[in-house]
Amino acid sequence: MARFAEPMTRLIDELRKLPGIGTKSAQRLAFHVLRSSAEDAEKLVGAIREVKASLRLCSVCNNITDIDPCSYCSNAVRDHRLICVVEEPTNIATIEKTRSFAGVYHVLHGTLSPIGGVGPEQLRIANLMTRLPEVEEVILATSPTTEGEATARYLADEIRHVAPHVKTTRIATGVPAGSDIEYADEITMSRALEGRREL
Repeated sequence: MARFAEPMTRLIDELRKLPGIGTKSAQRLAFHVLRSSAEDAEKLVGAIREVKASLRLCSVCNNITDIDPCSYCSNAVRDHRLICVVEEPTNIATIEKTRSFAGVYHVLHGTLSPIGGVGPEQLRIANLMTRLPEVEEVILATSPTTEGEATARYLADEIRHVAPHVKTTRIATGVPAGSDIEYADEITMSRALEGRREL
């Protein structure tokens, strides 16, 4: 890395710790901060401090929130008998964009990964199990990766064991809208066929 003044080097090193930020991106961001006004730099620092000071996990669903319970869990209009389980808080925004889900959420903060040393104890599963007596259906919306599939299978087994009355479903996966079937791999095509519905 090119030699910069010590404060600039420290800022670049800190920015490189962010996901998806390499050395060049960190340098661009650091120089952008340097060129910004003192007021803008203070706003950035203040926003980072506020995020660390104000945000926490919802005690019900583990979503990131500034109020507890979060806005989804405290919303009386949403169907609390329907829980959609997702891997990360960012997945909620993707589902909400569809405007087709009116239930509540549960965030695991990861997936099972024996290779990565992530077992059921590392995921936020315990408070999901305590919610089950009042629930009719749990939708497992983990990614269609090996880890996501293993997590969905594990949760389905646990839910059946703890609350056999709860219907457990898995989101359908398959060919993305606007793409050509010719380019779909066999797993994607297989899932598309399994998730088919009557027209």
